Amino acid sequence: MLLGYNTNGLAHHDPFQAIELLAEIGYRSVAITLDHGRLNPYAADFATHVDALRRMLDRLGMRSVIETGARYLLDPKTKHEPTLVTADADGRQRRIDFLRRAIDVASDLGSDCVSLWSGVVRDAADSTTVWNRLLDGLKRTLDYAQARRVRIGFEPEPGMFIDTMAAFDELAERLKHPALQLTLDIGHLQCQGELPLTDYVGRYADRLVNIHIEDMRRGVHEHLMFGEGEIDFRPLVRYLCKCGYSGGVHVELSRHSYEGPEAARRAFNFLSPLAGP
Repeated sequence: MLLGYNTNGLAHHDPFQAIELLAEIGYRSVAITLDHGRLNPYAADFATHVDALRRMLDRLGMRSVIETGARYLLDPKTKHEPTLVTADADGRQRRIDFLRRAIDVASDLGSDCVSLWSGVVRDAADSTTVWNRLLDGLKRTLDYAQARRVRIGFEPEPGMFIDTMAAFDELAERLKHPALQLTLDIGHLQCQGELPLTDYVGRYADRLVNIHIEDMRRGVHEHLMFGEGEIDFRPLVRYLCKCGYSGGVHVELSRHSYEGPEAARRAFNFLSPLAGP
């Protein structure tokens, strides 16, 4: 496993400076959230920034994944909208276009995957309608990713249409697409009561391309600093080291950006000794 950090936890930093800081702390991977500023995929000079980012990652010896969870990039009024399950077809197409741009970035950087989720159902559509929206948009996204030789890490997210591992299983069964892999959020498992954690890691080991990690409490979807929730991380980290997972384990503390550098150091100092002998 490679210890990493999500740039959404350094949202008040220039992303290039944030990545330099993470490398200095000791992180070996970075989850890059495409968002405003120099990581805005709609900016006219974005290709130049991607090229500079590729050279920076190479120089620092860091791996990467591309994250698509920017809160207000596509809609300044509504968090995370539009999504793959949005009622408006034009809105869903905007999300697909954004995901394709993320896939292009991942291809250019040689990233491990693009991480995405389903979205929140905000209208009164029945389950069949929502499934059709999701499957249509996700299949087109996966086909594009497969053509670019990029893996998709789908993340079950509390409160969204695909929220649990059981829902992810149903999605995988309905779609059966070779590009569909898994982003597993350790805190979300705790929140949803999907325990023991190591059992779930083992069960989905063949699909794992990305891991998010933070502390959390059962029944409360709040990303916490390590030691502030209920998770016992020692057996979990030891299991990840022993099971052969070689991808990034990315700390996700987006609401700690106000103390971003200190939070990143505290997280590294907590997790790195657990991976030792």
